[in-house]
Amino acid sequence: MKESFKVCFCCVRSFKVKTSEPPEEIKKLFDDYSGDGRMSADEMLRFVIEVQGEKHADTNYVKDIFHRLKHHGVFHPRGIHLEGFYRYLLSDFNSPLPLSGEVWQDMNQPLSHYFLYTGHNSYLTGNQLNSRSSTEPIVKALRSGVRVIELDLWPNSSGTEAEVRHGGTLTSTEDLQKCLNAVKENAFVVSEYPVVLTLEDHLPPDLQKKVAKMVSKTFGETLFRCTTNEHTECFPSPEALKNKILISTKPPKEYLQTQVSLGSTTDESVKAKKVKEAEELIQDEDEETVAIEYRDLISIHAGNRKGGMKNCLNGDPNRVIRLSMSEQWLETLAKTRGPDLVKFTQRNILRIFPKTARIDSSNYDPLVGWIHGAQMVAFNMQSHGRFLWMMQGMFKANGGCGYVKKPDVLLSNGPGGETFDPSSKTLQIKTVLKIKIYNGEGWNMDFSQDHFDRYSPPDFYARARIPLDTTSHKTETDTDEWFPVWDKEFEFPLRVPELALLYIIVKDYDSNTQNDFAGQICLPLSEIRPGIRAVRLHDRAGEVYKHARLLVRFVLEPR
Repeated sequence: MKESFKVCFCCVRSFKVKTSEPPEEIKKLFDDYSGDGRMSADEMLRFVIEVQGEKHADTNYVKDIFHRLKHHGVFHPRGIHLEGFYRYLLSDFNSPLPLSGEVWQDMNQPLSHYFLYTGHNSYLTGNQLNSRSSTEPIVKALRSGVRVIELDLWPNSSGTEAEVRHGGTLTSTEDLQKCLNAVKENAFVVSEYPVVLTLEDHLPPDLQKKVAKMVSKTFGETLFRCTTNEHTECFPSPEALKNKILISTKPPKEYLQTQVSLGSTTDESVKAKKVKEAEELIQDEDEETVAIEYRDLISIHAGNRKGGMKNCLNGDPNRVIRLSMSEQWLETLAKTRGPDLVKFTQRNILRIFPKTARIDSSNYDPLVGWIHGAQMVAFNMQSHGRFLWMMQGMFKANGGCGYVKKPDVLLSNGPGGETFDPSSKTLQIKTVLKIKIYNGEGWNMDFSQDHFDRYSPPDFYARARIPLDTTSHKTETDTDEWFPVWDKEFEFPLRVPELALLYIIVKDYDSNTQNDFAGQICLPLSEIRPGIRAVRLHDRAGEVYKHARLLVRFVLEPR
């Protein structure tokens, strides 16, 4: 079979089109586990146990595989041929992640023991400067498994109502009630675990009262309320908060500062003194400056950074809080106070948000936050790119419920009481991940003939890396092939395997222009099933392609 590309009105280039064929190693495995050119149910069972590491498998499991292969026309009652075996390996049933989608981690620990899938400025549809505000990204985020939604609340132009908008920018406004309705209607569509609504409010007390009534009326019994002394020393668990919505916020410091700056005095030193006095009045949410009705809604109290970088991580042994800091603050503290960050997040919740310079809604490396224990690494879900793919990959874990339990290394101390230091140079290699990328297929069905190259089939290569590591590995480029064959093996030594993500991207090589994107996948190492697996690729937005996929072997060797 040939594929033709028209170069000009009188010239055509033709290429021989190959089909997707089993690699030599797959052929050998088939021969080793079959007889007379067919693999019986018993032989398949031996293969999935010994090679795929599926110790739980039984005859019913194999029967399910054979039943699925009937739809491919490669099944025979006496067993499957090589082509059927190859189709099984490339099927959705042979995913590298568990198929059940079940929540398997212990969900009875305090909220501070989990990473939460967290959004930033959840109402924006695009950039941070002049994009449209809407309920659409809120709905999309919740239906993607995001568990923390952020709304910025400001007085409207007349000062009579609260509205949702990104203050100090040209972004449009959105109706607060519509946003609350969007949260209510979509909060538990894909996960029954709690949704945290962070309200970054800039409201005076009278509007706080109005917001409190709206929130209470909209969420009703799903709104989690705690008594004055309840959950002060530790947060409740995700299990105890199933199908509940929690409010997290802090006093409107910006509002008081505005009132001070609008005062009658023109003396800047006097203004500065008044601002300082106002800030000191707002040490936490329980101050009189907050409307009582509003204060009573708050179940995750957002503290301030009083004392600056030097004292912000001291914490209070009698009370847990949520502390927010920018990615820049985190990077600075991580260089000198890594163990202090880890210790703080063992009881308290730390939220990291993008720096204000990211007006294009880009993101930062989430692993910097995660490896220091930060539970809420807030991301702009409006953009695309490697860091967002890492975020999406992390929360594929634990059934995609939006909560991933932090590893024990971040929650417990050493024998001498020492806290984990992420920047330590003495961390030992715990595990070695070996992957072999055999080949790929499906691009010819997901893309048009000339999507990658106008005059020839694509030239695919794959690159793999562990984001915690600085090294990456790249296959050779398979030229003019819709069905690339690489047979390339890589090794990754891992010091903190509990937080490792495997990131693979496929591109079409072009010597004259930028290489074309052809798919990506990010997988949490803690969930990867060993053996030979079909790795489905995703587009830039994180949506899975229907056909494009890789055949990859995974081996984990503890050290």
